[in-house]
Amino acid sequence: MVSASVPNDTSFHPSTFILLGIPGMRDQHIWAAIPFCSMYILALVGNGTILYIIVKERTLHEPMYLFLCLLSITDLVLCSTTLPKMLTLFWLKSHRISYQGCLTQMFFVHTIFATESAVLLAMAFDRYVAICRPLHYASILNAMVIGKIGLACVVRALLFVFPFVILIERLPFCGHHIIPHTYCEHMGIAKLACASIRPNTIYGLAVALSVTGMDVVLIATSYGLILRAVLRLPSKDAQFRAFSTCGAHMCVILVFYVPAFFSFFTHRFGQQVPPHAHIVLANLYLLVPPVLNPLVYGINTKQIRLRIFDFFMRRR
Repeated sequence: MVSASVPNDTSFHPSTFILLGIPGMRDQHIWAAIPFCSMYILALVGNGTILYIIVKERTLHEPMYLFLCLLSITDLVLCSTTLPKMLTLFWLKSHRISYQGCLTQMFFVHTIFATESAVLLAMAFDRYVAICRPLHYASILNAMVIGKIGLACVVRALLFVFPFVILIERLPFCGHHIIPHTYCEHMGIAKLACASIRPNTIYGLAVALSVTGMDVVLIATSYGLILRAVLRLPSKDAQFRAFSTCGAHMCVILVFYVPAFFSFFTHRFGQQVPPHAHIVLANLYLLVPPVLNPLVYGINTKQIRLRIFDFFMRRR
């Protein structure tokens, strides 16, 4: 049983929050943690392998693989911001998290999500240039440009997410400190406040629609232009391979964005959505993409698949 008392509490900001986990499934937390832990291990191994192979092999120091490195790094950080704490919650009943720790987790969750969204956009642009402007590929995407793109992805995320911390800091909580979630995120914390959270709601929606939403539109546009170019290819075999690759990419992108937008909008408009369904989906959009990305973007790529095969053959 989780105690409701919080030591050293204040009427404005609590010293600690209590994370309840998945509402309505507290008796199944021990068993629910097993698939989450398995997926976390797969994400660590998959993304760690991709990073090792690309860093080790100089022949893979090309734009597409450098973007894949960025994606693997963001995946590792994204799932590691929530899964370790969630597993201690499920298995060790460690429900408490400090106020500052909660805000730090919230900041990293939203910052890394926004960064990964920008990296996916950069990767879509990379594929567009490679397929639709192949003669200009080397001049458009050189190492310096890729470095600037990576820095821009991080800076953009920091600029848009930092106001979330300010918006939370201004709210009084009047002793409310129980969060019906497995991790700390912006609206989950804001809903505990005993003051108007209208600025939080408006800003959160603005960021979701103007930043993440714009990324989705631009990614869809890039792949639309790629598919148009593919349809002009004379070879049916080349068309099939291109459709297979783009189709796999789009499936992973949908898995990343659809649960995320579902979670965003459920906080604001989804009063009829069962809380356990909302929380499970809110965890999946942080965990499933890090598991799938190494398979779709990495092992599905011939050059990386060959390097992995060679690596294991040398170890025999």
